[in-house]
Amino acid sequence: MKYPIGIQSFDRIIEGGFVYVDKTDLVYSLVKEGNIYFLNRPRRFGKSLLVSTLKNYFLGRRELFKGLKIEKLEKEWAEHPVFHIDFNGDNFTQAGVLERKIEGRIGMWEEEYGRDANALTVGDRFVEVLRRAHERTGRRCVVLVDEYDKPILDVLDTGTRMKVGENEWLF
Repeated sequence: MKYPIGIQSFDRIIEGGFVYVDKTDLVYSLVKEGNIYFLNRPRRFGKSLLVSTLKNYFLGRRELFKGLKIEKLEKEWAEHPVFHIDFNGDNFTQAGVLERKIEGRIGMWEEEYGRDANALTVGDRFVEVLRRAHERTGRRCVVLVDEYDKPILDVLDTGTRMKVGENEWLF
C-alpha cells in the first residue's frame, strides 16, 4: 500500500495508485445541496485535497472517479469553467506579492475568455471574466480558493501595512 503523505492533489493520488479514503458521496452532496461554501478547518485537515477533488469533479474528469461512490451518483459529468487560485508558496511579506498574484491569475483567465477594456478594477475584471466564461459555456462558473489565509498568516504580528484599494490594514 502506498500512502499519499504530503500529496494534496486528487489526480496525483488516483493516478499514482495511492490509498484514497472515498468520501466522494459527501462531495456529491456538498455540490448538489448548496452553492457557496467557506470551509474553515485546522491546518492539515484535508482542505487542499478537497479543493483538488472539487476541481477535478467540476472539470468533468469522470475517469478519475472510476470505482468511487460519486461515479454511481453523478449522471451528467458536465464540464464547468473552473477558476482556481492557490495562495500557497508565495512570500506575502514582500510588498506587492498579493496584488501580483491576483493580477497574474486574472490576466491568465482574461487571455482565455477575453478582457473588457471598461473593467478597470481587479474585482470588475474578475466579474467580467466570470460573465464571459458563463456566456461562452452556458455553465455556472466554479471559483475555488485554496490557502486563503496564507497572505494574512505571513504578515500577522510583523507590523506590516497592507493596502488593497482604498483600505489599509496594520498586521
